[in-house]
Amino acid sequence: MSRLVGVISDTHGLLRPSALAALQGCDLILHAGDVCGPEIIAALQGVQRTVFVRGNMDRPASGSPMPKTEAVEFAGKRFYVLHDLYELDLDPRAAGVDAVIHGHTHTPDITYKDDVLYLNPGSIGPKRFTLPVSMAVIRVKDDAMHPELITLPE
Repeated sequence: MSRLVGVISDTHGLLRPSALAALQGCDLILHAGDVCGPEIIAALQGVQRTVFVRGNMDRPASGSPMPKTEAVEFAGKRFYVLHDLYELDLDPRAAGVDAVIHGHTHTPDITYKDDVLYLNPGSIGPKRFTLPVSMAVIRVKDDAMHPELITLPE
């Protein structure tokens, strides 16, 4: 059986209809920070369980503070979510992490280091410079992760 994880970051208060459509069918959504609005949280939670971390542009909301990092176990894999990769405060491999999910740069990227997946989905928020509007999905099947970057229409 295959499980699908939607990975987004840097909405900056803009949740595009194309992103919502791409997240339909996901079993879990990971948001790597710079949410910038409680309406984004509500909309995503309406699609599927969503794990959020606080980005540098997020301001603490009374009653629902977002953590700076979050460890999530799902489909037999351990995901570590944070906004800025330069603030990574652990050795992922030593901690048993399978994937580090991060954002901040708005630049989509899939990299592996020491058998750990490092995934930046880019940004689904307002267009920035020449960077694409993008997100990612990770299909977990037969104990393997298959990440894919998705470019959305502007």
